[in-house]
Amino acid sequence: MVISASHILSSTDLSPSETLHLLRLASKLKAGERRQSLQGKTVALLFEKPSLRTKVSFQVATTQLGGTSLFLGPDEVGLGKREPVADVARVLSRMVDAIVVRTFAQETLEEMARYSSVPVINALSDAEHPCQALADLLTLFERFGFDAEGLTIAYLGDGNNVAASLALTAAAVGVSFRLASPPGYELPIDVSSQVKARASASGASFQEMQDPREAVKGASTVYTDVWTSMGKETESQKRRKAFDAYQVTTSLLDLAGPSCVFLHPLPAHPGEEIEKGLLDDPRSIVFEQAENRLHAQKALLAELFDGS
Repeated sequence: MVISASHILSSTDLSPSETLHLLRLASKLKAGERRQSLQGKTVALLFEKPSLRTKVSFQVATTQLGGTSLFLGPDEVGLGKREPVADVARVLSRMVDAIVVRTFAQETLEEMARYSSVPVINALSDAEHPCQALADLLTLFERFGFDAEGLTIAYLGDGNNVAASLALTAAAVGVSFRLASPPGYELPIDVSSQVKARASASGASFQEMQDPREAVKGASTVYTDVWTSMGKETESQKRRKAFDAYQVTTSLLDLAGPSCVFLHPLPAHPGEEIEKGLLDDPRSIVFEQAENRLHAQKALLAELFDGS
């Protein structure tokens, strides 16, 4: 199976069937199946934001698939400042076989894709984080099985890039999604509309609410992210106040039921969005989730090149 989209800029660039195929392939690769899909190929990692999991997982995935990676940090390129995005895309795509971009504006990715002759992959933007969502669903299916019926993710906090991609991906594969956010921090209206459409097609449910206790009742997974994302540090005090009632605690997890697991994309801030010690709670599978960035991205890279 070859992914139909030329670039992966949004979770919506993957159809529901492609998403499920990638998740099953990621599970097989994690279990030891070997691919050499990037033999003789080079992947450029073009990052405007700092990274641990994204950088390491893409570099290791490329190596394990037989390829070579090239890391370019913000000081080396000056994307859109020292050199226009269009020119960077046209130069890189003549020298490498794929461009993985971790940036601020979604528009940067879209411009990169317009001028690139090789696949461009969104490794995080202010709008979406599709690779994280693939790892999240892989982690969920590992725990509960690939039958999505009855699975529910309760997401507490900011309707940010992580929430957007997770909601879009979950709805596509039949996993129900509840988002509990304070007023003014919901998903963007266009994203919410797309999630509703995907959920309707797959038979999943999608709910937005304000009460975190209501959101977690009976949930398979309780998920949260930082209250202040990169680039919004000036809002940190305002956000701490707005999200104070949305901290994930052990007592909140108790409301979800005995089989519930806890997910967080990391880095976490104990004492803010999570209670101190929560990452070590038996219900936390956060570090399995972090590892799955490698396997999910490895599957994505493999399918972008196999058969091409």
